Amino acid sequence: MNVVDSSAWLSYFAGDGNAGTFAVPIENIAELIVPSITITEVFKFVLRQRGEDLALEVIAHMEQGKVVALDNALAIDAAKCAIDYKLPLADSIIYATGQKMNAQIWTQDADFKSLKGVNYYPKSSQ
Repeated sequence: MNVVDSSAWLSYFAGDGNAGTFAVPIENIAELIVPSITITEVFKFVLRQRGEDLALEVIAHMEQGKVVALDNALAIDAAKCAIDYKLPLADSIIYATGQKMNAQIWTQDADFKSLKGVNYYPKSSQ
């Protein structure tokens, strides 16, 4: 199972230097877990940069994976991750979702860099 962080989704949709790397988990729909917070972050970014039509198109692609909503138990796990690993709120939810689903996390966000179960790729300059 794979969880793709918001930064990796944006890299994929932008077609930057890491897009090919993130295509691997994103295009493997059967193994793709999508934390609902990534939908919020990606939609907000694309909406601001490119408009609502493209933002909705991007989200439709994300929703092909298994979307995991933030429930009470996951919220508590995320809070613990935030404290234990000094993660920002959204990152803690993404990490807790990955842990809950026994999934690998794919990201270019340095906040995840040293965490177990994370495939970290530094941001590409391309």
